[in-house]
Amino acid sequence: MRNRPTAGRARLALAVAVVLGGGALTALPAQAAPAADGLTVQYRTSASGATADQTEPWFKVRNTGSSTAQLSQVKIRYYFKADSPDTSYRFACSWAVRGCSAVTGTFGTPSNPTATADRYLEVGFTSAAGTLAPGADTGDLQLRFHRSDWQTLRQSDDYSFDGARTSYGDWDKVTAHLAGATVWGTAPDGNDPTDPTDPTDPPGGGQTLFDDFDYGSHTDPALSAHGWSVRSNSGGPGVPGATWDPSKVTFVSDGGNSVMNLETSTAGTGASTTQTEVLTKSMKFRNGTYAARVRFSDAPKSGPDGDHLVQTFFTINDLKAPMADDYAEYDFEYLPNGGWGEPANILYTTSWETYNPDPWQAVNQHSEQRSSYAGWHDLVVTIDDGAITYYVDGRLFGTHGAQYLPERPMSINFNQWLIDLNGQTSTTPRSYDQQVDYVLHVKDQVLTPAEVAAKVAGYRTAGTGFVDEVPAS
Repeated sequence: MRNRPTAGRARLALAVAVVLGGGALTALPAQAAPAADGLTVQYRTSASGATADQTEPWFKVRNTGSSTAQLSQVKIRYYFKADSPDTSYRFACSWAVRGCSAVTGTFGTPSNPTATADRYLEVGFTSAAGTLAPGADTGDLQLRFHRSDWQTLRQSDDYSFDGARTSYGDWDKVTAHLAGATVWGTAPDGNDPTDPTDPTDPPGGGQTLFDDFDYGSHTDPALSAHGWSVRSNSGGPGVPGATWDPSKVTFVSDGGNSVMNLETSTAGTGASTTQTEVLTKSMKFRNGTYAARVRFSDAPKSGPDGDHLVQTFFTINDLKAPMADDYAEYDFEYLPNGGWGEPANILYTTSWETYNPDPWQAVNQHSEQRSSYAGWHDLVVTIDDGAITYYVDGRLFGTHGAQYLPERPMSINFNQWLIDLNGQTSTTPRSYDQQVDYVLHVKDQVLTPAEVAAKVAGYRTAGTGFVDEVPAS
């Protein structure tokens, strides 16, 4: 096991004692459907001033084609200028005909920021929103967003804003995307689909691993044939005496799409604790882009809450000797109930150079956000010759320095485990779920979150559930 020093305290970090080897923004899980011929977006605002407490873009999306569209494959982008580079924003839905619970809103950065558009709000739909028949529209989507600090924001310099539009009308300064393809509107300069930086056509190609996790069970022969191992061997990280149970890795339906489910459970003792991990059998991944859509959970699916749980997506190789300089690890770690000295939920991204397990010594860099991340999230980490960059839901989360770059290839891993049993001392059984929609790696190519979204949408539209072009190292 390893400890992460943070704010003067040593914290237990994610570790894999034995690495088996030797192998925005995307839509919520949705079944691929025939694309409609076109969409039109109508816009109005209910906050028309040059400045406002919050921006209020309202939309209607109309299907102008001849075939039904799955709303879970539709994205709308509203482009705006951030008040400052470090300003963060929050999305809300006031009312929607399809139900606010079926509407999502995330923030991203255009590939080519302009003077009026260095951010965008991407509005999407869950599978609960249903379909849009030819000629039909969604009805009102009464949406809003505001600065996280609730300071007054300026919207008069926003690309997609027009204070004169107080009743609905077609508006081509927002874009609509269907299954990753732009079907309506004009993006800010340098961000059109025909531009060289178009997310649907990243330069250079890049050998790719993509898996949609469409399997029957952990014993499905295709899972192993596609290069995955479901962990059963003992060891850290986690509660001493816990077991890693392959049968707790299952594949379930979410909105008609198969997702991988990792279940971790305990009754308050090491012997009653089961943890889960899935990892590639090959360590062949190094520079490039890593992405996954992961559903974190704040509460157990059964039993009392409070355990010090860790839910993860990471890439790693083995530590050959204490403080070995060719070790590497890059983590997304979500702690829904705190742990490592934290009292409540926190998300970490951590880049590792090396460590010594005993006596503990670590060389790493991390970024953190103390907030709930319950629900589906798009996680992207890129590694090039200069830095490691982490994104969550299309937004920059942290950038780590060149000293943490990998010297050797790594495996790709997901696991869910318990730091200790101090958060909840009850002996009542409880269990927690972490889900994974897909995983993507593009070798030696740095993609933006938007390019990741387009690549995944392209595979799904084509009906491609798995591809592995990455050569063995």
